[in-house]
Amino acid sequence: MAAVTLCLPPAAAAAGSTAGSVPGSGGLAPVAADLRVPGRRTLPRAIIATARRAPKVAAVLRRNPRAYAQAYLRDRARWQVSWFVRAGRREREIAQVILSDRSGKVLEAWTGIQVRWTMARGYEGAFGRQAGAVYVWLPLLALFLLPFLRRPWRMLHLDLLVLASFSVSLAFFSHGDIGASVPLAYPPLVYLLVRLLALARGYSGRGPPVPLRLLVGRDFLLIAIVFLLGFRIALQIVASNVIDVGYAGVIGADHITHATALYGHFPPDNARGDTYGPLNYLAYVPFELVWPWHGTWDDLPSAHAATAVFDLLCVGLLYAVGRRLRGNLLGLLLVYLWLTFPFTLFAANSGANDALLGALVLGAVALAGRPALRGAAAAAAALTKLAPFALLPLLAGSRRAALGAVAVLALSLGLVAGLDGGLGELWQRTVGFQADRDSPFSVWGLYDLGLAQRLVQLAAAGLAVAVAVSRQRRDPLALAALSAAVLIAVQLGAAHWFYLYIVWFAPVAFVALLGIYEPSYGRRTGSMASALPAVEQRTSTALIHGSSSAVP
Repeated sequence: MAAVTLCLPPAAAAAGSTAGSVPGSGGLAPVAADLRVPGRRTLPRAIIATARRAPKVAAVLRRNPRAYAQAYLRDRARWQVSWFVRAGRREREIAQVILSDRSGKVLEAWTGIQVRWTMARGYEGAFGRQAGAVYVWLPLLALFLLPFLRRPWRMLHLDLLVLASFSVSLAFFSHGDIGASVPLAYPPLVYLLVRLLALARGYSGRGPPVPLRLLVGRDFLLIAIVFLLGFRIALQIVASNVIDVGYAGVIGADHITHATALYGHFPPDNARGDTYGPLNYLAYVPFELVWPWHGTWDDLPSAHAATAVFDLLCVGLLYAVGRRLRGNLLGLLLVYLWLTFPFTLFAANSGANDALLGALVLGAVALAGRPALRGAAAAAAALTKLAPFALLPLLAGSRRAALGAVAVLALSLGLVAGLDGGLGELWQRTVGFQADRDSPFSVWGLYDLGLAQRLVQLAAAGLAVAVAVSRQRRDPLALAALSAAVLIAVQLGAAHWFYLYIVWFAPVAFVALLGIYEPSYGRRTGSMASALPAVEQRTSTALIHGSSSAVP
């Protein structure tokens, strides 16, 4: 159920090298050691000798004395030297060095996981460009927490700090230290899973909402929202990129508009881009019609436009849900949280499609009173990426909801069958690929914990069924909390995990975490000032222990 592995765009990885590829066999030209290449200053043999002296490489070669070297023309100004060892009939690259032709100096040296996975190297700006810069990230985090920096302290403050703590893991990832980044992503996921399940169990829908005094007022939120929207769009225009997931959407849309097979026929620079559901590619069709694909991984304006619309769709839905729950101020607060949470900008500035999934799941929750539409939205989310299939028992459990889901499934699969002449390629390229893949970007792949992963996946499946058969009241807040919890449980067992996946559950998590509160601002007056701490304390206790009797 994990999503496809992410790839570096051409701007960040020469020769279109993607995550998981071996560049030496990915289109680079090998060069004989004694061949003098026109326009090059240095002989390949001298380049190999220089690369061999890199400390990382020297250490690896001492452990692998039979490894052999091969030089490649990386581009017009650089060389690449790779060392390989033979394992039966296969060759495995164990070290890779990038050198400058002009100076002969080592520019990069990689061993271990970072040889195969360029995504693990911490290339600056490979994901999100300037969105990941410290001078953008830290101010956004400060704004994210600012409205809530007012006593009394409560569980909500811890929730927001946990959401912000994913930044620690990302910081290690950005420096190429996945040995630290990968395990650090799991404690906040586990906390949020437990917290959301407690909220879903404890929320009864009875009694008044809990007062929430904000540090800032409505005018501040409005001004901040307008500024952040403008900043977001401007950053996408001048300093963003499109990673492989956005590129895949454009390719698939082109296949649909030209009535060609959707699965099994993607170009070499994104060969595994057909691992998504058909509705992912269908969502890109309007944008690809306006800005057609030119057959290469260029600026891809259609992908940028699609990402911006998916992002704005989340903004609109969050406002609508919040306004319906508690009024205009909660709607503005939810939008503000989305725009200041740095990971949503990280996804938008990467040209990714993850906000589409978040919007579809939130849309299904918002349609709690319209079962057929709720089931249709849930099925649409599942046919965008595979993980939301775990939500179908919860969101499409009634007869009318199931009919809506079946209708969307039938139309989508009919489209694939018509284009591809059957559904075999769809299964093989999506579920089949995910079942057999490996990735060091989860604890299961990094530490080879296959059995433990299977147990976690079984637990996630059990949770999806358990919340679906529960007789608990299905109000929007409970649905939001349970939907976010199930998505997190699926991610905990995924073979591949990445920070963009936070956007899948962020919208419904925001609704679940803040939906019990009645936000306000200004000075407290009367008896409310003295009663507020006790009210919040009793409510938090009720939510944690699953009792509604303490809620006034």
